[in-house]
Amino acid sequence: MSLPVSRNTLALIGVCLASLLFGLEISSVPVVLSKLKDVLGADFRDLQWIMNAYTIACTTVLMATGTLADRFGRKRVMAITTITFGVASLLCGLSTSAGALIAARFLQGLAGGAMFTCSVAVLSHQFQDGKARGRAFVAWSVISGIGLGFGPAIGGLIVALADWQWVFLVHVPLAVIALLFIGVGVTESRDPEAGKLDLAGIITLSLAVFGFSYLITQGGELSGGLRVTIGLASLLAFAGFLWAERVSSHPMFDFSVFRIRPFSGAIMGGIGMNFSYWPFIIYLPIYFSSGLGYDATTTGTLLLAYTIPFMLMPPVAEFIRARFGARVAIPLGLLTLGVGFLAMRVGAGAEAASWKTLLPGSLIAGVGIGLTNSPTTNTTTGSVSPDRAGMASGIDISARLITLAINIAVFGLLLVEGIHAYLKATLGEATDPAQLRAAAERIAGGDISALTGTMAGVPASVAHDALVHGFGWLMLYGGLGAIVLAMLSFTMFGPGSLRQASARPCSETP
Repeated sequence: MSLPVSRNTLALIGVCLASLLFGLEISSVPVVLSKLKDVLGADFRDLQWIMNAYTIACTTVLMATGTLADRFGRKRVMAITTITFGVASLLCGLSTSAGALIAARFLQGLAGGAMFTCSVAVLSHQFQDGKARGRAFVAWSVISGIGLGFGPAIGGLIVALADWQWVFLVHVPLAVIALLFIGVGVTESRDPEAGKLDLAGIITLSLAVFGFSYLITQGGELSGGLRVTIGLASLLAFAGFLWAERVSSHPMFDFSVFRIRPFSGAIMGGIGMNFSYWPFIIYLPIYFSSGLGYDATTTGTLLLAYTIPFMLMPPVAEFIRARFGARVAIPLGLLTLGVGFLAMRVGAGAEAASWKTLLPGSLIAGVGIGLTNSPTTNTTTGSVSPDRAGMASGIDISARLITLAINIAVFGLLLVEGIHAYLKATLGEATDPAQLRAAAERIAGGDISALTGTMAGVPASVAHDALVHGFGWLMLYGGLGAIVLAMLSFTMFGPGSLRQASARPCSETP
Protein backbone atom coordinates (compact mmCIF):
# COMPACT_ATOMS: atom_id res chain seq x y z
CA MET A 1 0.00 0.00 0.00
CA SER A 2 1.49 3.32 -1.08
CA LEU A 3 1.97 6.21 1.30
CA PRO A 4 -0.44 9.17 1.15
CA VAL A 5 0.70 11.77 -1.34
CA SER A 6 0.59 14.48 1.32
CA ARG A 7 3.10 12.62 3.48
CA ASN A 8 5.42 12.09 0.54
CA THR A 9 5.18 15.79 -0.21
CA LEU A 10 6.16 16.66 3.36
CA ALA A 11 9.12 14.29 3.11
CA LEU A 12 10.19 15.86 -0.19
CA ILE A 13 10.04 19.37 1.28
CA GLY A 14 12.21 18.32 4.22
CA VAL A 15 14.79 16.57 2.05
CA CYS A 16 14.91 19.47 -0.42
CA LEU A 17 15.46 21.97 2.40
CA ALA A 18 18.33 19.88 3.72
CA SER A 19 19.94 19.74 0.27
CA LEU A 20 19.44 23.49 -0.11
CA LEU A 21 21.42 24.03 3.09
CA PHE A 22 24.25 21.82 1.82
CA GLY A 23 24.63 23.84 -1.39
CA LEU A 24 24.32 27.25 0.29
CA GLU A 25 27.24 26.46 2.60
CA ILE A 26 29.47 25.91 -0.42
CA SER A 27 28.61 28.97 -2.51
CA SER A 28 27.41 31.66 -0.05
CA VAL A 29 30.40 31.70 2.31
CA PRO A 30 33.06 32.93 -0.21
CA VAL A 31 31.30 36.31 -0.38
CA VAL A 32 31.97 36.98 3.34
CA LEU A 33 35.60 35.84 3.45
CA SER A 34 36.93 39.40 3.09
CA LYS A 35 34.74 40.40 6.05
CA LEU A 36 36.15 37.56 8.15
CA LYS A 37 39.62 38.87 7.50
CA ASP A 38 38.73 42.07 9.33
CA VAL A 39 36.45 40.87 12.15
CA LEU A 40 38.28 37.66 13.07
CA GLY A 41 41.81 38.66 12.10
CA ALA A 42 41.95 35.74 9.65
CA ASP A 43 44.94 35.63 7.34
CA PHE A 44 44.92 34.19 3.83
CA ARG A 45 45.62 30.63 4.99
CA ASP A 46 42.84 30.87 7.55
CA LEU A 47 40.41 31.89 4.81
CA GLN A 48 41.45 28.86 2.76
CA TRP A 49 40.84 26.54 5.73
CA ILE A 50 37.48 28.13 6.50
CA MET A 51 36.36 26.93 3.06
CA ASN A 52 38.34 23.71 2.83
CA ALA A 53 37.46 22.38 6.29
CA TYR A 54 33.88 21.98 5.07
CA THR A 55 34.91 20.23 1.86
CA ILE A 56 37.45 17.88 3.43
CA ALA A 57 34.96 16.90 6.13
CA CYS A 58 32.37 16.07 3.47
CA THR A 59 34.74 13.61 1.80
CA THR A 60 35.24 11.67 5.04
CA VAL A 61 31.57 10.77 5.49
CA LEU A 62 30.14 10.32 2.00
CA MET A 63 30.71 6.60 1.65
CA ALA A 64 30.27 5.76 5.33
CA THR A 65 26.89 7.47 5.63
CA GLY A 66 25.16 5.13 3.21
CA THR A 67 26.18 2.08 5.24
CA LEU A 68 25.24 3.70 8.55
CA ALA A 69 21.86 4.82 7.19
CA ASP A 70 21.13 1.34 5.84
CA ARG A 71 22.01 -0.25 9.16
CA PHE A 72 20.50 2.16 11.71
CA GLY A 73 17.67 3.68 9.69
CA ARG A 74 17.70 6.28 6.94
CA LYS A 75 15.23 8.60 8.67
CA ARG A 76 17.09 8.40 11.98
CA VAL A 77 20.49 9.18 10.45
CA MET A 78 19.00 11.98 8.31
CA ALA A 79 17.43 13.54 11.41
CA ILE A 80 20.65 13.28 13.44
CA THR A 81 22.75 14.84 10.69
CA THR A 82 20.24 17.66 10.18
CA ILE A 83 20.31 18.46 13.91
CA THR A 84 24.11 18.37 13.87
CA PHE A 85 24.20 20.68 10.86
CA GLY A 86 22.01 23.20 12.66
CA VAL A 87 24.18 23.05 15.80
CA ALA A 88 27.37 23.42 13.73
CA SER A 89 25.87 26.42 11.91
CA LEU A 90 25.11 28.01 15.29
CA LEU A 91 28.71 27.41 16.38
CA CYS A 92 29.96 28.99 13.14
CA GLY A 93 27.88 32.10 13.74
CA LEU A 94 29.04 32.38 17.35
CA SER A 95 32.74 31.92 16.53
CA THR A 96 35.04 34.68 17.79
CA SER A 97 38.26 33.48 16.18
CA ALA A 98 39.37 31.97 12.90
CA GLY A 99 40.40 28.74 14.62
CA ALA A 100 36.99 28.29 16.21
CA LEU A 101 35.26 28.95 12.90
CA ILE A 102 37.47 26.41 11.11
CA ALA A 103 36.62 23.75 13.72
CA ALA A 104 32.90 24.55 13.46
CA ARG A 105 33.10 24.42 9.68
CA PHE A 106 34.63 20.95 9.86
CA LEU A 107 31.73 19.75 12.01
CA GLN A 108 29.33 21.44 9.62
CA GLY A 109 30.97 19.63 6.69
CA LEU A 110 30.67 16.26 8.42
CA ALA A 111 26.97 16.87 8.98
CA GLY A 112 26.39 18.42 5.55
CA GLY A 113 28.03 15.60 3.60
CA ALA A 114 26.10 12.98 5.58
CA MET A 115 22.86 14.92 5.27
CA PHE A 116 23.26 15.20 1.50
CA THR A 117 24.02 11.49 1.14
CA CYS A 118 21.00 10.57 3.25
CA SER A 119 18.73 12.72 1.09
CA VAL A 120 19.35 10.46 -1.91
CA ALA A 121 18.69 7.29 0.09
CA VAL A 122 15.53 8.72 1.68
CA LEU A 123 14.00 9.81 -1.62
CA SER A 124 14.87 6.49 -3.28
CA HIS A 125 12.94 4.56 -0.62
CA GLN A 126 10.19 7.09 0.05
CA PHE A 127 9.03 7.19 -3.58
CA GLN A 128 8.51 3.64 -4.83
CA ASP A 129 6.60 4.54 -7.99
CA GLY A 130 8.93 5.24 -10.91
CA LYS A 131 7.19 8.36 -12.18
CA ALA A 132 6.77 9.81 -8.69
CA ARG A 133 10.41 9.11 -7.94
CA GLY A 134 11.46 10.85 -11.14
CA ARG A 135 9.42 13.96 -10.27
CA ALA A 136 10.82 13.94 -6.73
CA PHE A 137 14.40 13.85 -7.95
CA VAL A 138 13.75 16.63 -10.45
CA ALA A 139 12.42 18.84 -7.64
CA TRP A 140 15.37 17.85 -5.44
CA SER A 141 17.87 18.68 -8.21
CA VAL A 142 16.29 22.07 -8.86
CA ILE A 143 16.34 23.06 -5.18
CA SER A 144 19.92 21.82 -4.76
CA GLY A 145 20.89 23.86 -7.82
CA ILE A 146 19.25 26.96 -6.35
CA GLY A 147 21.40 26.60 -3.25
CA LEU A 148 24.57 26.47 -5.34
CA GLY A 149 23.55 28.95 -8.02
CA PHE A 150 22.04 31.69 -5.87
CA GLY A 151 24.32 31.18 -2.85
CA PRO A 152 26.67 34.07 -3.76
CA ALA A 153 23.79 36.53 -4.19
CA ILE A 154 22.13 35.32 -0.98
CA GLY A 155 25.41 35.67 0.92
CA GLY A 156 25.96 39.17 -0.42
CA LEU A 157 22.41 40.20 0.46
CA ILE A 158 22.73 38.87 4.02
CA VAL A 159 25.98 40.79 4.54
CA ALA A 160 24.32 43.96 3.22
CA LEU A 161 21.31 43.64 5.55
CA ALA A 162 22.88 42.07 8.64
CA ASP A 163 26.16 40.95 10.20
CA TRP A 164 28.38 38.27 8.64
CA GLN A 165 27.29 35.79 11.32
CA TRP A 166 23.89 35.47 9.69
CA VAL A 167 25.40 33.78 6.65
CA PHE A 168 25.76 30.84 9.06
CA LEU A 169 22.99 31.54 11.58
CA VAL A 170 20.28 31.60 8.91
CA HIS A 171 20.77 27.85 8.57
CA VAL A 172 19.69 27.20 12.16
CA PRO A 173 15.95 27.94 11.69
CA LEU A 174 16.05 26.38 8.22
CA ALA A 175 17.49 23.18 9.71
CA VAL A 176 14.74 23.16 12.35
CA ILE A 177 12.07 23.52 9.66
CA ALA A 178 13.67 20.77 7.57
CA LEU A 179 13.78 18.52 10.64
CA LEU A 180 10.07 19.04 11.28
CA PHE A 181 9.17 18.02 7.74
CA ILE A 182 11.52 15.03 7.88
CA GLY A 183 10.02 13.91 11.17
CA VAL A 184 6.44 14.10 9.92
CA GLY A 185 6.90 12.95 6.34
CA VAL A 186 9.75 10.46 6.06
CA THR A 187 9.04 6.80 6.71
CA GLU A 188 11.81 4.86 8.43
CA SER A 189 13.58 2.22 6.34
CA ARG A 190 16.54 -0.08 6.86
CA ASP A 191 18.53 -2.68 4.99
CA PRO A 192 18.96 -5.77 7.21
CA GLU A 193 21.76 -6.98 4.94
CA ALA A 194 23.75 -3.75 5.05
CA GLY A 195 27.47 -4.26 4.57
CA LYS A 196 30.20 -3.56 7.09
CA LEU A 197 31.68 -0.11 7.49
CA ASP A 198 34.96 0.24 5.58
CA LEU A 199 36.83 1.97 8.40
CA ALA A 200 40.29 1.34 6.93
CA GLY A 201 39.31 2.91 3.63
CA ILE A 202 37.61 5.90 5.28
CA ILE A 203 40.54 6.65 7.60
CA THR A 204 43.32 6.27 5.02
CA LEU A 205 41.52 8.30 2.34
CA SER A 206 40.69 11.08 4.82
CA LEU A 207 44.30 11.24 6.01
CA ALA A 208 45.59 11.38 2.44
CA VAL A 209 43.24 14.21 1.38
CA PHE A 210 43.92 16.21 4.56
CA GLY A 211 47.68 15.65 4.27
CA PHE A 212 47.93 16.83 0.67
CA SER A 213 45.67 19.83 1.35
CA TYR A 214 47.69 20.77 4.43
CA LEU A 215 50.98 20.45 2.57
CA ILE A 216 49.81 22.67 -0.28
CA THR A 217 48.22 25.27 1.99
CA GLN A 218 50.81 25.47 4.78
CA GLY A 219 53.90 24.27 2.91
CA GLY A 220 55.40 27.75 2.63
CA GLU A 221 55.86 28.08 6.39
CA LEU A 222 57.09 24.53 7.02
CA SER A 223 60.69 23.40 7.12
CA GLY A 224 61.99 21.27 4.27
CA GLY A 225 62.16 18.16 6.43
CA LEU A 226 58.61 18.58 7.68
CA ARG A 227 57.31 19.08 4.15
CA VAL A 228 58.96 15.84 3.07
CA THR A 229 57.58 14.01 6.11
CA ILE A 230 54.01 15.19 5.51
CA GLY A 231 54.29 14.45 1.79
CA LEU A 232 55.51 10.90 2.39
CA ALA A 233 52.88 10.31 5.08
CA SER A 234 50.15 11.45 2.68
CA LEU A 235 51.47 9.17 -0.06
CA LEU A 236 51.60 6.26 2.37
CA ALA A 237 48.03 6.99 3.48
CA PHE A 238 46.87 6.97 -0.14
CA ALA A 239 48.75 3.73 -0.80
CA GLY A 240 47.12 2.31 2.33
CA PHE A 241 43.72 3.32 0.97
CA LEU A 242 44.37 1.51 -2.34
CA TRP A 243 45.49 -1.59 -0.44
CA ALA A 244 42.53 -1.47 1.96
CA GLU A 245 40.05 -1.27 -0.91
CA ARG A 246 41.74 -4.17 -2.67
CA VAL A 247 41.57 -6.56 0.30
CA SER A 248 38.30 -5.42 1.89
CA SER A 249 35.27 -7.68 1.55
CA HIS A 250 33.05 -4.57 1.51
CA PRO A 251 35.15 -1.82 -0.17
CA MET A 252 33.61 1.62 -0.50
CA PHE A 253 35.50 2.05 -3.79
CA ASP A 254 35.26 -0.84 -6.23
CA PHE A 255 38.03 0.09 -8.63
CA SER A 256 36.93 -2.53 -11.15
CA VAL A 257 34.37 0.00 -12.44
CA PHE A 258 37.24 2.01 -13.92
CA ARG A 259 37.63 -0.74 -16.50
CA ILE A 260 34.29 0.47 -17.90
CA ARG A 261 35.39 3.12 -20.37
CA PRO A 262 32.23 5.28 -20.22
CA PHE A 263 32.54 5.39 -16.43
CA SER A 264 36.20 6.44 -16.58
CA GLY A 265 35.50 9.04 -19.24
CA ALA A 266 32.62 10.48 -17.24
CA ILE A 267 34.68 10.65 -14.02
CA MET A 268 37.00 13.05 -15.86
CA GLY A 269 33.99 15.32 -16.18
CA GLY A 270 33.44 15.37 -12.40
CA ILE A 271 37.15 15.98 -11.81
CA GLY A 272 37.27 18.70 -14.49
CA MET A 273 34.43 20.74 -12.97
CA ASN A 274 36.09 20.75 -9.58
CA PHE A 275 39.55 21.28 -11.01
CA SER A 276 38.66 24.82 -12.02
CA TYR A 277 35.07 26.06 -11.76
CA TRP A 278 34.13 25.38 -8.14
CA PRO A 279 37.54 26.17 -6.56
CA PHE A 280 37.60 29.46 -8.43
CA ILE A 281 34.29 30.59 -6.93
CA ILE A 282 36.08 30.66 -3.56
CA TYR A 283 38.56 33.27 -4.83
CA LEU A 284 36.53 35.19 -7.40
CA PRO A 285 34.90 37.41 -4.72
CA ILE A 286 38.40 38.62 -3.77
CA TYR A 287 38.97 39.73 -7.35
CA PHE A 288 35.61 41.50 -7.54
CA SER A 289 36.04 43.25 -4.17
CA SER A 290 39.78 44.06 -4.10
CA GLY A 291 40.64 43.94 -7.79
CA LEU A 292 37.59 45.81 -9.10
CA GLY A 293 36.42 47.57 -5.92
CA TYR A 294 32.86 46.22 -5.68
CA ASP A 295 30.97 45.79 -2.40
CA ALA A 296 29.62 42.47 -1.11
CA THR A 297 26.13 42.95 -2.57
CA THR A 298 27.47 43.81 -6.03
CA THR A 299 29.96 40.94 -5.83
CA GLY A 300 27.21 38.47 -4.98
CA THR A 301 25.10 39.76 -7.86
CA LEU A 302 27.98 39.54 -10.34
CA LEU A 303 28.65 35.96 -9.30
CA LEU A 304 25.19 35.08 -10.62
CA ALA A 305 26.58 35.44 -14.13
CA TYR A 306 29.04 32.72 -13.17
CA THR A 307 26.49 30.38 -11.60
CA ILE A 308 23.09 30.85 -13.27
CA PRO A 309 24.10 29.17 -16.58
CA PHE A 310 24.93 26.10 -14.49
CA MET A 311 21.24 25.91 -13.58
CA LEU A 312 19.86 26.67 -17.04
CA MET A 313 21.92 24.36 -19.24
CA PRO A 314 20.98 20.82 -18.03
CA PRO A 315 18.14 20.40 -20.61
CA VAL A 316 20.54 21.35 -23.41
CA ALA A 317 23.20 19.08 -21.93
CA GLU A 318 20.83 16.12 -21.82
CA PHE A 319 19.76 16.77 -25.42
CA ILE A 320 23.39 16.70 -26.55
CA ARG A 321 24.06 13.55 -24.55
CA ALA A 322 21.00 11.80 -25.98
CA ARG A 323 21.74 12.94 -29.52
CA PHE A 324 25.51 12.60 -29.73
CA GLY A 325 26.48 10.50 -26.71
CA ALA A 326 28.37 11.20 -23.52
CA ARG A 327 31.71 11.02 -25.34
CA VAL A 328 30.75 14.27 -27.06
CA ALA A 329 28.68 15.93 -24.32
CA ILE A 330 31.16 15.74 -21.43
CA PRO A 331 34.37 16.73 -23.30
CA LEU A 332 32.42 19.51 -25.04
CA GLY A 333 31.32 20.86 -21.67
CA LEU A 334 34.85 20.76 -20.26
CA LEU A 335 36.24 22.40 -23.41
CA THR A 336 33.66 25.20 -23.10
CA LEU A 337 34.57 25.59 -19.44
CA GLY A 338 38.25 25.94 -20.36
CA VAL A 339 37.52 28.50 -23.06
CA GLY A 340 35.49 30.49 -20.52
CA PHE A 341 38.44 30.64 -18.13
CA LEU A 342 40.79 31.77 -20.88
CA ALA A 343 38.25 34.44 -21.88
CA MET A 344 38.11 35.61 -18.26
CA ARG A 345 41.90 35.90 -18.28
CA VAL A 346 41.72 38.15 -21.33
CA GLY A 347 38.97 40.24 -19.71
CA ALA A 348 40.84 40.57 -16.39
CA GLY A 349 43.97 41.73 -18.22
CA ALA A 350 42.17 44.41 -20.21
CA GLU A 351 43.36 47.99 -19.67
CA ALA A 352 39.97 49.12 -18.32
CA ALA A 353 38.98 45.82 -16.69
CA SER A 354 35.53 45.74 -15.15
CA TRP A 355 32.61 43.36 -14.72
CA LYS A 356 31.82 43.98 -18.39
CA THR A 357 35.15 42.61 -19.59
CA LEU A 358 34.82 39.60 -17.28
CA LEU A 359 31.17 38.89 -18.13
CA PRO A 360 31.67 36.95 -21.42
CA GLY A 361 34.14 34.53 -19.84
CA SER A 362 31.99 34.08 -16.74
CA LEU A 363 28.96 33.20 -18.85
CA ILE A 364 30.92 30.81 -21.07
CA ALA A 365 32.40 29.04 -18.03
CA GLY A 366 28.93 28.74 -16.51
CA VAL A 367 27.59 27.28 -19.75
CA GLY A 368 30.48 24.82 -19.77
CA ILE A 369 29.79 23.46 -16.30
CA GLY A 370 26.08 23.32 -17.07
CA LEU A 371 26.83 21.19 -20.13
CA THR A 372 29.10 18.88 -18.11
CA ASN A 373 27.27 18.22 -14.84
CA SER A 374 24.16 16.18 -15.64
CA PRO A 375 25.76 14.06 -18.42
CA THR A 376 28.56 13.21 -15.98
CA THR A 377 26.20 12.07 -13.24
CA ASN A 378 23.90 10.18 -15.57
CA THR A 379 26.79 8.42 -17.29
CA THR A 380 28.62 7.33 -14.13
CA THR A 381 25.45 5.73 -12.74
CA GLY A 382 24.09 4.55 -16.08
CA SER A 383 27.27 2.80 -17.24
CA VAL A 384 27.11 0.20 -14.43
CA SER A 385 24.49 -2.34 -13.43
CA PRO A 386 21.61 -1.01 -11.26
CA ASP A 387 22.89 -2.78 -8.14
CA ARG A 388 26.17 -0.86 -8.43
CA ALA A 389 24.66 2.54 -9.24
CA GLY A 390 24.87 3.72 -5.62
CA MET A 391 28.53 2.81 -5.39
CA ALA A 392 29.24 4.48 -8.76
CA SER A 393 27.45 7.63 -7.61
CA GLY A 394 29.49 7.59 -4.39
CA ILE A 395 32.75 7.38 -6.33
CA ASP A 396 31.58 10.21 -8.59
CA ILE A 397 30.70 12.54 -5.70
CA SER A 398 33.86 11.60 -3.79
CA ALA A 399 36.05 12.29 -6.82
CA ARG A 400 34.42 15.70 -7.19
CA LEU A 401 34.85 16.72 -3.55
CA ILE A 402 38.40 15.38 -3.25
CA THR A 403 39.38 17.29 -6.39
CA LEU A 404 37.66 20.38 -4.97
CA ALA A 405 39.51 20.12 -1.65
CA ILE A 406 42.91 19.71 -3.31
CA ASN A 407 42.34 22.51 -5.82
CA ILE A 408 41.09 25.01 -3.25
CA ALA A 409 44.58 24.64 -1.79
CA VAL A 410 46.28 24.69 -5.22
CA PHE A 411 44.42 27.83 -6.29
CA GLY A 412 45.50 29.59 -3.09
CA LEU A 413 49.11 28.55 -3.64
CA LEU A 414 49.07 29.72 -7.27
CA LEU A 415 47.49 33.05 -6.33
CA VAL A 416 50.18 33.78 -3.73
CA GLU A 417 52.98 32.65 -6.06
CA GLY A 418 51.65 34.73 -8.96
CA ILE A 419 51.45 37.83 -6.77
CA HIS A 420 54.87 37.11 -5.29
CA ALA A 421 56.41 36.74 -8.75
CA TYR A 422 54.99 40.09 -9.83
CA LEU A 423 56.19 41.89 -6.70
CA LYS A 424 59.64 40.37 -7.03
CA ALA A 425 59.93 41.40 -10.68
CA THR A 426 58.64 44.91 -9.96
CA LEU A 427 60.38 45.72 -6.69
CA GLY A 428 63.62 43.89 -7.40
CA GLU A 429 65.82 41.54 -5.40
CA ALA A 430 66.71 44.18 -2.81
CA THR A 431 63.38 43.82 -1.02
CA ASP A 432 63.44 41.60 2.08
CA PRO A 433 62.20 38.11 0.99
CA ALA A 434 60.17 37.59 4.16
CA GLN A 435 58.43 40.95 3.73
CA LEU A 436 57.78 40.18 0.09
CA ARG A 437 56.16 36.84 0.95
CA ALA A 438 54.07 38.42 3.69
CA ALA A 439 52.93 41.14 1.30
CA ALA A 440 51.95 38.54 -1.32
CA GLU A 441 49.80 36.66 1.19
CA ARG A 442 48.11 39.85 2.38
CA ILE A 443 47.35 40.92 -1.17
CA ALA A 444 46.00 37.43 -1.96
CA GLY A 445 43.62 37.82 0.97
CA GLY A 446 42.35 41.09 -0.47
CA ASP A 447 44.29 43.38 1.91
CA ILE A 448 45.69 45.95 -0.52
CA SER A 449 45.10 49.29 1.19
CA ALA A 450 46.97 48.31 4.37
CA LEU A 451 50.17 47.35 2.59
CA THR A 452 51.57 50.86 2.30
CA GLY A 453 51.61 51.13 6.09
CA THR A 454 53.21 47.73 6.59
CA MET A 455 55.71 47.51 3.80
CA ALA A 456 57.33 50.72 2.60
CA GLY A 457 57.78 51.10 -1.12
CA VAL A 458 54.72 49.11 -2.21
CA PRO A 459 52.32 51.53 -3.91
CA ALA A 460 48.68 50.55 -3.95
CA SER A 461 48.80 50.46 -7.75
CA VAL A 462 51.58 47.84 -7.64
CA ALA A 463 49.62 45.76 -5.12
CA HIS A 464 46.54 45.96 -7.35
CA ASP A 465 48.47 44.95 -10.46
CA ALA A 466 50.07 42.09 -8.54
CA LEU A 467 46.62 40.81 -7.54
CA VAL A 468 45.43 40.94 -11.15
CA HIS A 469 48.60 39.13 -12.24
CA GLY A 470 48.00 36.41 -9.65
CA PHE A 471 44.42 35.92 -10.82
CA GLY A 472 45.73 35.63 -14.36
CA TRP A 473 47.68 32.58 -13.18
CA LEU A 474 44.50 31.07 -11.72
CA MET A 475 42.48 31.62 -14.87
CA LEU A 476 45.23 30.17 -17.05
CA TYR A 477 45.60 27.13 -14.77
CA GLY A 478 41.85 26.55 -14.66
CA GLY A 479 41.42 27.00 -18.41
CA LEU A 480 44.29 24.79 -19.54
CA GLY A 481 43.45 22.16 -16.92
CA ALA A 482 39.84 21.90 -18.10
CA ILE A 483 40.95 21.61 -21.74
CA VAL A 484 43.47 18.86 -20.92
CA LEU A 485 40.84 16.96 -18.92
CA ALA A 486 38.40 17.34 -21.86
CA MET A 487 40.93 15.58 -24.09
CA LEU A 488 41.54 12.89 -21.48
CA SER A 489 37.80 12.32 -21.12
CA PHE A 490 37.34 11.98 -24.88
CA THR A 491 40.24 9.52 -25.06
CA MET A 492 39.11 7.42 -22.09
CA PHE A 493 35.60 7.02 -23.52
CA GLY A 494 37.10 5.25 -26.49
CA PRO A 495 35.49 4.83 -29.92
CA GLY A 496 31.76 5.40 -30.15
CA SER A 497 29.59 7.10 -27.57
CA LEU A 498 27.31 6.13 -24.72
CA ARG A 499 23.64 6.76 -25.49
CA GLN A 500 20.98 6.29 -22.90
CA ALA A 501 17.32 6.49 -23.78
CA SER A 502 16.35 7.00 -20.17
CA ALA A 503 18.60 9.00 -17.85
CA ARG A 504 18.76 8.62 -14.12
CA PRO A 505 17.98 11.64 -11.94
CA CYS A 506 21.04 13.84 -11.71
CA SER A 507 22.72 15.44 -8.74
CA GLU A 508 23.67 19.09 -8.66
CA THR A 509 26.67 18.31 -6.50
CA PRO A 510 29.62 20.56 -7.30
